[in-house]
Amino acid sequence: MTGIVDWDKAYSNRDHVADWAYYVDKWTNAAAQFRAELSDAGRLRADLSYGAGERNKLDLLLPEGEPNGLAIFVHGGYWRSFDKSMWSHLSAGALAHGFAVAIPSYTLAPQARISAMTREIASALTFAASEVPGSIHLAGHSAGGHLVSRMVCVDTPLDTATVRRIANVVSISGVHDLRPLLNTSMNDDIKLDTAEAASESPALLTPVDNTKLTAWVGGGELAEFIRQNDLLANIWTGLGARTRSIHDGDHHHFSVVNALADADSALTEAWLNI
Repeated sequence: MTGIVDWDKAYSNRDHVADWAYYVDKWTNAAAQFRAELSDAGRLRADLSYGAGERNKLDLLLPEGEPNGLAIFVHGGYWRSFDKSMWSHLSAGALAHGFAVAIPSYTLAPQARISAMTREIASALTFAASEVPGSIHLAGHSAGGHLVSRMVCVDTPLDTATVRRIANVVSISGVHDLRPLLNTSMNDDIKLDTAEAASESPALLTPVDNTKLTAWVGGGELAEFIRQNDLLANIWTGLGARTRSIHDGDHHHFSVVNALADADSALTEAWLNI
């Protein structure tokens, strides 16, 4: 078997999906329309500060009536791009089931290292948890899948009471072992070294007790993303977590996340643990 020679190509979703820009435009437009509709209905609390940083803000999208719990979505972008405003429409499925949804931004590389992003997402989660009672359901896409998985590692920055409220985690197309990224040009921005790549890799860490994880990936994704998906479910099963690995049809990296907007999708059901 021949090993990977071009690590940039192995992790380049934009090279793998020719019309990736179409999906970015679609997300942006759908999110703006959805935000406007919720704002008009008085169900959007936008730009809530959870920390001192410029990007330490989250949106809280509210269901009709009292929330059944809190669902949190953390966006991807290889820790270098995007923000909370592009993903509002993905809350539709959870909102339809009566959950409040929090979507945070966080400081991106090269302004922040991944370890700092981990701490920021923990602060965002803690703030959102103080605003909405009940169970907490985490989902993240790509880099966001990595970050939500970090929330349930034994060295999590979260306090014990908040961790106990986390019912489940869905990592969608997550990168769970960061060490291969040391071989990519993106590391010029994210600035991983060997120590941080190890200390921030969920696949090299131990999950907290009672962790429930779904690792979800499109069947049409790059081979490295499928491997990274299965890796975490495999390792954490051996460490006592309840895990499963899902390969979702022929979806690629940019289409696999869209099912969160559908209240009846299997991905939304996994997110909400229903």
